[in-house]
Amino acid sequence: MTPQTDVHELPHVHDLLGVGIGPFNLSLAALCDGVPGLRALFLDAKPDFSWHPGLLLDGTTLQVPFLADLVTMADPTSPWSYLNYLREHDRMFPFFFSERFHIPRREYDHYCRWVAGRLASCRFDARVTELAWDEGAEAFAVTYRSAAGVQTRVLARHVVLGVGTQPVVPEPLLPLLTGGPEHRGRVLHSADYRTHRAELAGLGDVTVIGAGQSGAEVVLDLLRQQPVGEGMVGGATGPYVRWLARTPAFAPMEYSKIGLEHFTPDYIRYFRGLPERRREQLVREQWQLYKGVSEETLAAIHDELYERTVGGTEPRTALHPGVAVVAAEPVPDGGGYRLTCLHTERDERFEVRTSAIVSATGYAAVRPAFLEPLSKLVDWDGKGRYRVDADYRVTLAPHVSGGLYVQNAELHTHGVSAPDLTLGAWRAATILNAVAGRTVLRLPERAAWTTFGVPGGASDEAPDGAPDTP
Repeated sequence: MTPQTDVHELPHVHDLLGVGIGPFNLSLAALCDGVPGLRALFLDAKPDFSWHPGLLLDGTTLQVPFLADLVTMADPTSPWSYLNYLREHDRMFPFFFSERFHIPRREYDHYCRWVAGRLASCRFDARVTELAWDEGAEAFAVTYRSAAGVQTRVLARHVVLGVGTQPVVPEPLLPLLTGGPEHRGRVLHSADYRTHRAELAGLGDVTVIGAGQSGAEVVLDLLRQQPVGEGMVGGATGPYVRWLARTPAFAPMEYSKIGLEHFTPDYIRYFRGLPERRREQLVREQWQLYKGVSEETLAAIHDELYERTVGGTEPRTALHPGVAVVAAEPVPDGGGYRLTCLHTERDERFEVRTSAIVSATGYAAVRPAFLEPLSKLVDWDGKGRYRVDADYRVTLAPHVSGGLYVQNAELHTHGVSAPDLTLGAWRAATILNAVAGRTVLRLPERAAWTTFGVPGGASDEAPDGAPDTP
């Protein structure tokens, strides 16, 4: 059937249009709900809401408390809170008796699905293909297309990009990841782990790359495929599990009460006032704030290894911190893969053979293709990134009266809290107040006891993120 090419025009101008419906834009949609006179629309290409489906493994939990849901940290009276979700599903008493502060990841996904399915402003099967500035209408023109090929054009005074991030893999793995079908399910990003989990469990040797939470969860899940006790003799033994990481240690995430004050508006204001070079250095140094592993997961890995070595049994596992993968190639005749590794502290190379590779190496923000018509109006920084102000508004050409905002694309200007769910509702409320031009939701002026800048000094914050000084 030939796709339809006619473009349908929606008659009214929206005050706010969100592109992408992940947790951050869903938070904004939930906070917008019920605001008098505010016309909002949120679009996503997927057929329905989904959140990291490849990592929704049994037993995994959020790394933030349940209060960091879509709305509570900005508006605890909202009907879209996690507690109200529990009430609507008759789970309040079971949750109360479970005494949980960190909820199952599968339930967080279900909670978000519940919210997205009930908000009239959320529209799925709507892939945005073009974002431009319409001079005559003094609004952004957004064109989106359904899977059936129906195209629609809508105007909006303000646009919020919540398109998420894309998986990142080490450069040596790229040719394998994008290669032929023979590598499918054998070389993959952890985002696709659940899809290929059963196949990986039946292999002889699996190498996991990356020392963050996702890598640790994949390692733990693969370890649990190895039998214990009598099962170690004969029969399936599960894969040999190798864990490689560039970091000097498999380290826990910083989770002290004072340390967590890095995830407050106070720290964002301080961070924004630093020179660009210092900001980028800090992001690298603070990896344990957002790339570490929960203590519970590390403890569970240790417990699994302990259980499997009772009686002197050799572990079918190897943990290698401080190691970078510098080359990767397939071994002929289906012999798996050969990885050339560099021990960074000893500056020595070694090789490993493996049947499969899971790259748990994180995600990064990318510039969406639909932004191209607007590209010349964006004031990109020297590295081609958005310049983002305190209200998460991107700097555009002076004649553009509308606001373009971003969520989770401002790590370089706002610091390590950008990808974290903790400040999701606060950031969404900040954007909502800016779009509305008034205080829709009151936000605290101070949230931390830590003074990050000079005591009694001037405001920590620079107008739009301090550039490098000569």
